[in-house]
Amino acid sequence: MTHPLSDLDVYRAANALVKQYGEGAPLEAAMRADKMLAKGDTEGKAVWVRILKAIDEILKSEPGISERKH
Repeated sequence: MTHPLSDLDVYRAANALVKQYGEGAPLEAAMRADKMLAKGDTEGKAVWVRILKAIDEILKSEPGISERKH
């Protein structure tokens, strides 16, 4: 049995995806959640759903993220 990710770990993963994909991060997380579900990994899907929610929060708190220099 796997150990659940802490909220801090979820936020760190979400933040890393936002840095890498910008406003495309939600789509990336959703695709990863879908891949987990396709493999029958419901725990993995649940983790990616949590990460997706955290990404949404990050993007809402940082308007104009796509305008930043990468």
